[in-house]
Amino acid sequence: PCIVGFDSDAWEGGAPQGWELTINAGKANLSLEKTDGTVALLLKSDSASAFGISRKVNVDPAAHPVLRWKWRVDKRPPGDVRSFRTDDQAAQLYVLFREVSWPAKLNSPVIGYIWDDGSPKGAAVKSPQPLAMMVRYIVLRDKRDPLRTWMEEERNVLDDYRRLFPDIEDAKIRPVVGLSIYINSHHTGSEAESRIADIRFLPSGK
Repeated sequence: PCIVGFDSDAWEGGAPQGWELTINAGKANLSLEKTDGTVALLLKSDSASAFGISRKVNVDPAAHPVLRWKWRVDKRPPGDVRSFRTDDQAAQLYVLFREVSWPAKLNSPVIGYIWDDGSPKGAAVKSPQPLAMMVRYIVLRDKRDPLRTWMEEERNVLDDYRRLFPDIEDAKIRPVVGLSIYINSHHTGSEAESRIADIRFLPSGK
């Protein structure tokens, strides 16, 4: 497996070692905690906060198409990813693929796996944010899922890529070049809290 989660509780530059912190609004509140031998990332956002961490990876989705992780939400903002004004989620995991063209920031396919409130589980949604036309979401959990409970997820990112990006003309399999974890609750002026751990890419059938 290709492990890109947190194999230690080492800290560097305001983020787990190997990751980079980005603050879009307010202030960041994040830490690492050990639970039953697992190191998990704890994220808390207030009514003015939006932040996350990112790291570069190099994963061939043809060889390691399965992305597996576990997460839990303790506080869920009353968000709905379908609207710019309510685009808040306690747990967001983003998979960044190599750019289609330049500039890379605007032309890199991104899959966001999210725990939303207002949009239904299973929904596939384009980002409502300006200049984010290449960010596409899949709602994995919604308000019907229990709080304060670890949930395990498994996605085939190659299958999801093909389903979410039919508008990309070439059929080239692009490598995964980045991974990000975000939280925000500033659009709805609320609070959010989540944890995520054991992130890894695996071969198919593992």
